[in-house]
Amino acid sequence: MPFRIGGGGRRLRAAALVAAVGLSSLVGCASGGDDDEVAQQLTVFAAASLSGAFTEIAEDFEATHPGVSIRLGFDGSSGLVDQLVGGAPADVFASADVRTMDRAVAEGLVAGEPTPLATNVLTLITPPGNPAGITGLDDSLDGARLVVCASVVPCGAAARTLADAAGIDLAPVSEESTVTDVRGKVTSGEADAGIVYATDARAVADRVEQVPIAGADAVPNVYPVAVLERAADSEMARRFVDTVTGPEGRAILAEHGFGPP
Repeated sequence: MPFRIGGGGRRLRAAALVAAVGLSSLVGCASGGDDDEVAQQLTVFAAASLSGAFTEIAEDFEATHPGVSIRLGFDGSSGLVDQLVGGAPADVFASADVRTMDRAVAEGLVAGEPTPLATNVLTLITPPGNPAGITGLDDSLDGARLVVCASVVPCGAAARTLADAAGIDLAPVSEESTVTDVRGKVTSGEADAGIVYATDARAVADRVEQVPIAGADAVPNVYPVAVLERAADSEMARRFVDTVTGPEGRAILAEHGFGPP
């Protein structure tokens, strides 16, 4: 995944977290000097669809907590849990659905109770002009190059729930590990259609056409966030969670297209 550079002259810093399974893309939001000048570092693992909103929230958090550096790891929610199970160090985890957070709880990774932070719904996107004539989660997808998330990823599980409700058998040409990868296949012209979150469609509105999915609003994905059991500083991790779920965090999430929890 691409690294995102925040405003205000903040520099980007990438680092790899070595785990038993895979790697996350990490975005460092700290400004100022070298790492040894930072008094404290907080690592946040979050679903790929939260990348824009969490980057902005992390920058604001650093501005109000001098000496704290936020590192953000974005990936598919299930992949992030795999990394945490494998021993990857992190302080906060935000998932794109309750099912994946429940798995993190069952693995003993979470301290306390997760807190709902936002909701999101699925939509179809196509290249500009919708050349394949996609009209929804219907027969217009027959023969189209459809790309979806893998079923173990929250966006993939939700897509299959909607397809079952519509009586449609999905026949994707590719199943991706993150929703941003699905989006990338469409914006690059490699796919005729992709099933993504409405927030992802909004982020590339100038490069795709959006085709609503009937009934999607009735089955939104609920995003929970939690402090992790292995957090180096549980108090600071809790402050970040409180910021994400508080008025300022909710306002930023809303600006990025997320609904209230």
